[in-house]
Parts: sequence; C-alpha cells; structure tokens
Amino acid sequence: MALLEQLVFDNTYARLPPGFAARVAPAPFPDAHLVSANPAALRLLGLDAGEAARPEFVRVFGGATPLPGMEPLAMVYAGHQFGVYVPRLGDGRALLLGEVRTPDGAKWDLHLKGGGPTPFSRGGDGRAVLRSTVREYLASEALHALGVPTTRALCVLGGRAPVYREDVETGAMLVRLAPSHVRFGTFEFFHHTDQPEHVAALAEHVIAGHFPHLVGQEGRYARFFAEVVERTARLVARWQAVGFAHGVMNTDNLSILGLTLDYGPYGFMDDFDPGFICNHSDPHGRYAFDQQPRVALWNLACLGEALLTLITEDEARALLGLFQPTFAAHFLARMREKLGLTEARQEDRPLVEDLFALLAGSHVDYPRFFRALNRFDSGPGAPNDALRDHFLPPEGFDAWAARYQDRLLSEGSVDADRHARMDRVNPKYVLRNWVAQQAIARAQEGDFAEVDRVLALVSAPFDEHPGMEAYAASPPTWGRHLVVSCSS
Repeated sequence: MALLEQLVFDNTYARLPPGFAARVAPAPFPDAHLVSANPAALRLLGLDAGEAARPEFVRVFGGATPLPGMEPLAMVYAGHQFGVYVPRLGDGRALLLGEVRTPDGAKWDLHLKGGGPTPFSRGGDGRAVLRSTVREYLASEALHALGVPTTRALCVLGGRAPVYREDVETGAMLVRLAPSHVRFGTFEFFHHTDQPEHVAALAEHVIAGHFPHLVGQEGRYARFFAEVVERTARLVARWQAVGFAHGVMNTDNLSILGLTLDYGPYGFMDDFDPGFICNHSDPHGRYAFDQQPRVALWNLACLGEALLTLITEDEARALLGLFQPTFAAHFLARMREKLGLTEARQEDRPLVEDLFALLAGSHVDYPRFFRALNRFDSGPGAPNDALRDHFLPPEGFDAWAARYQDRLLSEGSVDADRHARMDRVNPKYVLRNWVAQQAIARAQEGDFAEVDRVLALVSAPFDEHPGMEAYAASPPTWGRHLVVSCSS
C-alpha cells in the first residue's frame, strides 16, 4: 500500500481545451481537522490505512498542500433544473483536484466539495456544511454496499469558521471519488452554446476513458449513447428496488457513467409510499420516488438532443426506446432476488405489483418487511404471523402469501437455502434520515464517533451487528417527518 506522496496523477480532463474548466486553487480551512476517513476508499486509491492519521492527510485533501501532479480545476456544465434549462452552472463549490492512476490500472477523480468559490459559484461562498457532507459521505457508501453504482466517499474534513445558510452552520469539506464526474449537463453546455467541436471532444474523452471497446469504431457515438441509456435504466431500477429516492434528478446531477451523483435531499423509504417525496424543495413531486424512471428517460432525451451533432434524431429516438425494457427487466430481476426467486416467470410481475399495493395500503416499513420476509415459511398453511401482523387487515397478505408459497414450491425452493440468499440481498440496516441526523447532530457537537459507527453499519448492511439493533428500527416519533431540502 502507498503513501500519499506516492499517488500517481494522470489528469486527462485537464488536457481538454481551456473552455472545459477553470483552473482554481482551493481555499483551505485554516483550522481543518479530520471528521472521518473511509478505509474502503483509502484501499481504492491504494493508500495505507494509516495515511489518514497523518497531519499531511488533512492538508492535502483540504487543499492546503497540493501533491505534485494535482491540477485543481472547476468543471463547467449546464443543466435542466426542475425542468428549466439553466445555461451555465459548473462546479460552484467543488474542485477536481486531480485524477489518480492506481497500480491496478483504475482511475479515480479526486473531487473536493466545499473548497471555496469558483467562477461558477454565482455569488456563493463555495463552501459546504457539515450536515450535507456527512449525509453524502454516509449515503454513497450505503448505496455501494447495497450494490448500487455510485460515487464513493474518501473523507470528511471539518472547519470551525461559520458558514451561512438558512442558519449559521459548521463548515466542512468532502472528498469523493469517481471514475469520472462528467454529467449529462456537461454535454448540454457545449451543445447549447453551439460548440459542436467540444461536444465531439467530450464524447471522445469519455469513450477513451470509460468505453474503450468503442474507440475508433464505426457508429461509436450511437453505441455510446445506447450504453448510457442502458446504464441509467439499470441504475434507476436499483434505486427503486432498494427504496431510494434521489430527490433532485436535474440533468446536471446525472452521471454519464450511470453512477449515483450529487447527494442532496435524498431519502431511503421508511413506510412504503409510491409517491414518496424526499425533497422539501419539490412540493409538486417532480422527483417523487415513483417518478424517477420517467424523469430519467426525460433527462436522457435531453442528453440525446445534446448529441445531435454526433448522431441523428432518428438514432436518438430509437435508442431512447432501450430505456423502458432495460429498466423493467432489471427491476424485476432485482425484485426476484429480494423475494428469493431463482426462476423468471410471467406471473412474477403481478406478484410484485400486488405486494407493493399491499405495502402501500398498510404503510408497511419497506426495509423491515423485506428483512422479515427472509424467514418466510413456505410450508403449506404456515401462518407467517410475524409478517401478516404488518398488514391491516391481514387477509390481503394471507391471499398474497398463498400465491407466494405456491410460487416457491413450484420451483422447489428450500427454505434454509432461500433464507441465506435473501439475507445477502435484503439489508437489515439502511441509512434512514433519522439515523443520519443523529450522526450529524453529534458531529456538530464535536463527537465524530457516531459518523464512524453509522459508516460501519451501512457498509455491511446485511450483517447482524449484535448490539446495534436500534439502528434497524423504524423511525422514532421525532424522526418520522424530518425536512430535507436542496440546501441539504
């Protein structure tokens, strides 16, 4: 494992034409300190775990002492925000510190959030707050552990200088990792500013770095768009299966690689509600849980428009048609896993849809129900009382359970084997808002141990973690209606 000083940089984005980014030096906190460092992300970079304990770690990732090879820059992009096109956004509180090449050939962007103002800050201070950095830090690792593609989180750094939002808050920085931070909105910016040569240059950059099988191929731009459509469909299918709402699916917040990007007012579902709105800034529910597939397709159409100097309109329309069947197939496959089914059958879709209707009708806790389903008894006439007690009245569940039993028996399902499989799919621990808020509150008081404790739980969500059962509970009364907005 390497030392900080041994990180190797290959800054491919910095070698693009000047119009792609602005070179900006970070504005470090004078009193920066470590809140938490993520051992899993350190391993991704090939760094020894002990590097986080060095004073140099905070100085390097807080922007005070750049490593040789770092070339900090703020990326430009545009985007549709709540359906309205905003022509110039860009990294207003984030900086791409550099791109690390690891010994195994991987490339990781080091992206610092909260590093001070940039030319894209639009009058803002370029800072982040402890509340939002802790939320992203925990959520990105939680989704990764659930098998959902996402950016990763390296560390949270704190500062004591106040940051002014709706209230005075504690400032912080987050360092996140991703193979690329290019967004749908990056392509939109160059298309809508009539720079087709930059659209082509960006496409070639992304293809060379992340779709190498397409380099130099005939029709590569159409094939590239097809893969982005399919990646996005699979991503949203996984969100739906785990009960995750992103909250602000603007085109500038969608990754060209199909990663979960830009954690703001997200929410993991407690009581099942198809119309769940996790973002207080979205009163009309544009980004409600059940609207995520529709919005993803709408955003892909915006990306397709931005590529019209590279592909034809007919190609774009045809390739958008890949979204729905890809989403439907992938979502149903994930739900079969959650139900412990090993065979694909026609009756699976109504089985899932009817279960969702029952969960919604009785406001059943989504993660707790599926964790309990891991112990479903498929024996004829087995009462499964621990499950039926979730439903009022229980008769609807009884009828569904009989169908489920028949389905399991018809494929020769063995309870013990199925239980073990489902234990690896249905988590005991999810990052509920009340759990995140508890960690944030303690961190704001200077106690960072809770952040590390929650990180450990959500990084191994399928394990039992004896003594930690309270973190798997439904929200307490105070945590049932926490308000999370775009400022989060």
